[in-house]
Amino acid sequence: MRRKRIGILTGGGDVPGLNSVIKSVAWRGNEKGWDVIGIRRGFEGLTHVDLDDAQSKARYIVELTRENTRTIDRTGGTILHSTRVGPSKVRHVPEHLRDKPLKATEGKGGITFDLTEQVLENLERLGIDALITIGGDGTLKSAAELSRRGVNVIGIPKTMDNDVQNTEYCIGFSTAITRATAAIDRQRTTIGSHERIGIFRIFGRDAGFTALYTAHATSNRCVIPEYKVDLDKLLALLLEEKKENPSNYVLVILSEGAAWHGYTPQEYGRPDPFGRRKKVSVAQVLSEEILHRLNEDTIVSDLTYDLRSGDPDFIDKLVAATFGTMALDAIFEGASGLMSAVVNGCYQLVPLPDPSLGARKVDVKTMYNTDRYRPLYGNKRGMPIFLNQVRPPVHHS
Repeated sequence: MRRKRIGILTGGGDVPGLNSVIKSVAWRGNEKGWDVIGIRRGFEGLTHVDLDDAQSKARYIVELTRENTRTIDRTGGTILHSTRVGPSKVRHVPEHLRDKPLKATEGKGGITFDLTEQVLENLERLGIDALITIGGDGTLKSAAELSRRGVNVIGIPKTMDNDVQNTEYCIGFSTAITRATAAIDRQRTTIGSHERIGIFRIFGRDAGFTALYTAHATSNRCVIPEYKVDLDKLLALLLEEKKENPSNYVLVILSEGAAWHGYTPQEYGRPDPFGRRKKVSVAQVLSEEILHRLNEDTIVSDLTYDLRSGDPDFIDKLVAATFGTMALDAIFEGASGLMSAVVNGCYQLVPLPDPSLGARKVDVKTMYNTDRYRPLYGNKRGMPIFLNQVRPPVHHS
């Protein structure tokens, strides 16, 4: 009798903790008598692989065993590698598919092709009985579409932005805060020595969780995408705090999508297949405003990619391994279309997010002080550790 097969892939940006998920799935899956097939380079491994070509197959498909995953949880990144390819919006069609009739669409990201049918065909040829997808909004959106098309899919949320719907926690978030806190505390010596205003830019295109929690841990002001601040008021608060500090310096933390009244985040570069472009550094823009309005010097630090590099911290190792085993439990029970999650501070299985909802946002009323431009520190009794509660999960039979 054929052994059942689980496929697993990592999509989007890497974060610390991905290898812990992969190891937990490989070890427990093998223990239960399932083969675990690693799909390399995210969904590109299912859109671009030519299963009739040995070299292509070796590039994209690898069997995961206890032996080749034994030590992977000790490091960050993902041994399976990652891309931002989504099956429904592929910009570059692999050579072996160029003679096939493919649906083309022209949008903000240019001309893209829908290779979802190719993904379904490859999953069938590989004998994949269930697929685990680890990723953020884009990867989980693709997972939801595959589930709708009849594939047994379980999702695992990861993103430093912590902005996936239906869960209070995403893998990578804790390590990002740990890294940001350490970097800011180190730079206090330089910023204080020169009596400057320190400006830190942190990931958070659509949601301000990373900046907000970093500000909470370091006792600083922050600006998040969910609330446009008054620039004159912000600068007055910074100047007041700087003068009150015996070391004559002050810090402020900005999400990359932060803005103030009269300023809209600027974008540049070529759009990705989903039409998204890179954002101009809001920290540099604020630095210029401070020089122009206050005649104060600044030190600007971009704490973005460094936050996703290196080993995971304890929280991310723990949650990642648990999310992996929860996904396996769901598969063993025959479930599909679900996602490992944290709800009201507890581990849960919840439906894959509805792609139309977009990013989960900071609840400004309960988490952000709109008068002082700081996190709200009080009234936390009864709140889950990650503060912003999500709706209770929908139970599936």
